[in-house]
Amino acid sequence: MSDSFIDHLPSHEREKIRKKLRSPEAYERLRDKVKGPEDLEREMDRSEKLAELHFALESEPQVRQSLHVAMEQDLKEKGVDDVLERAPHSPDATHALEEGKFSIAVEAHPDTHEDALVILAEGNVQEKIPVKQSFSEKYASRFASKHQ
Repeated sequence: MSDSFIDHLPSHEREKIRKKLRSPEAYERLRDKVKGPEDLEREMDRSEKLAELHFALESEPQVRQSLHVAMEQDLKEKGVDDVLERAPHSPDATHALEEGKFSIAVEAHPDTHEDALVILAEGNVQEKIPVKQSFSEKYASRFASKHQ
């Protein structure tokens, strides 16, 4: 029989922990973390498209070039703030993005650590700037429909 840390606590402390774990707030937080089948299916579909896009970006130069052109056009038409989740930290990076001096990759999102489409501005500091979810899905869908 294995002893857990709870077994070594006084009974009133154990009861406080149990009560906290049974609270409606704890249950609600746990319930929010659980994903339903529809959510899982959407997430798997998105991950699959990003994986295909990542493979194509690494293996097919024409895909990288066409995606770069489409993203450059959206950056010029809609602006950096509408396409990217956050503005670049340095003015040099913003200037490089507006001039089309950037590379595109599928890498881990800096905050969520899930795969995401990111832009890397050329220059001394290469920060990963995630593309907004709507644009990321648009690019991944456009790629998936062309290359399946």
